Amino acid sequence: MSYFDAASSAPLHPVARQALLASLDEGWADPARLYREGRKARLLLDAAREAAAEAVGCRADELVFTSSGTRAVHTGIAGALTGRRRVGRHLIVSAVEHSSVLHSAEALVAEGGSSTEVPVDRTGAVSVEAYADSLRSDTALACLQSANHEVGTVQPVAEVAEACRAVGVPLLVDAAQSLGWGPVEGAWSLLTASAHKWGGPAGVGLLVVRKGARFAPQGPVDERESGRAPGFENIPAVVAAAASLRAVHTESAQESLRLRELTERIRTRVPRLVPGVDVVGDPVRRLPGIVTFSCLYVDGETLLHELDRAGFAVSSGSSCTSSTLTPSHVLKAMGVLSEGNVRVSLPRGTTEEDVERFLAVLPDAVAGVREKLGAQAPVTTVEENALVVDALGKRCPIPVIELAKVIGDVPVGGTIRVLSDDEAARLDIPAWCEMRAQEYLGEEKADRGTAYVVRRLT
Repeated sequence: MSYFDAASSAPLHPVARQALLASLDEGWADPARLYREGRKARLLLDAAREAAAEAVGCRADELVFTSSGTRAVHTGIAGALTGRRRVGRHLIVSAVEHSSVLHSAEALVAEGGSSTEVPVDRTGAVSVEAYADSLRSDTALACLQSANHEVGTVQPVAEVAEACRAVGVPLLVDAAQSLGWGPVEGAWSLLTASAHKWGGPAGVGLLVVRKGARFAPQGPVDERESGRAPGFENIPAVVAAAASLRAVHTESAQESLRLRELTERIRTRVPRLVPGVDVVGDPVRRLPGIVTFSCLYVDGETLLHELDRAGFAVSSGSSCTSSTLTPSHVLKAMGVLSEGNVRVSLPRGTTEEDVERFLAVLPDAVAGVREKLGAQAPVTTVEENALVVDALGKRCPIPVIELAKVIGDVPVGGTIRVLSDDEAARLDIPAWCEMRAQEYLGEEKADRGTAYVVRRLT
């Protein structure tokens, strides 16, 4: 099996494994105790904190270990908002943040605060100007990921941090995807990360609060981790996380070049090998190992199963592959196709042979899925000089497939109304029009579902 889902969780780095095993015998005691075993544990914890802080580019007393990256985000946002509660209760986030950030924003709004979502362009990047324009006199905190977890686009963190600093607003950076490749530049105030994203063990997160940033820990007071992360420290896991972070930074320059070449090979060749493919994300400002593409007329879940049978573990942002059965908020914000979406995220050490085998398998896998989905003829009628496609009760990508089948049946300038009650159609039909140079005219109310109106241009 070729594991191509490192953006979800990277395989345990050999250095992490060695450090974990070695510290199991030395780091089991309470580091707060003064007897010998406690002092051994304290030395391990302090050394891990120093190593992690050096890799992040902060002071050791600014960094605490949490039980996960999500916990670090929740703690960081809650503490920063409370620390600046006299300023106001306004939070700024980008539309493509990790769900942990967006859930924190929802919680703030539910408690009477307010939140602004900054939109992104079609590559998934925010505009520095849009962030600056969102800053208000009552803005307590702004959040921006360093790089996107679904499409790999790198965000202009340093520029946004400078805009925030100019008006005295702290910026929290979710660096979960990028920290393994190096420190985050810029005058950010808070930073979070998750060890299993860079090859450390799961269950270890980082929260950095730079000196000068107002911060008030929430919940019952705990003496551990500066009161910001309650509970007994998992010292062996923390040691492994810090050791592996240092190791991947040492390897990052060479491995980054190698993985960029492999992902660029996928970005270039997939559209040539598979018709009807849109490679998404910024082509230049991107993480080394992530490449994402959307395949027209393909069910994402079925395609992932086909690739799994062929020996490849990949992930998808398609609605049918998630527990919520709604389109990925990242793809929706970008305005790109949600169905048939494949994210390939290469772990360190991926071979050229693995990538070549993936490129050899992919065309037949996509063709097989398309053949299964495209057999049925669409049900159509003509109403008010428009061809009506009845796709009610059918899940995407079926509405898009049926639209594609009949677009040639109307004259250039003619219109088609696609009836659908699947939420994904609201994203996928406009995206299909963008990819196929047709004009999307918008939505209309219908007796059942929604009518999506398309004008044929070519």
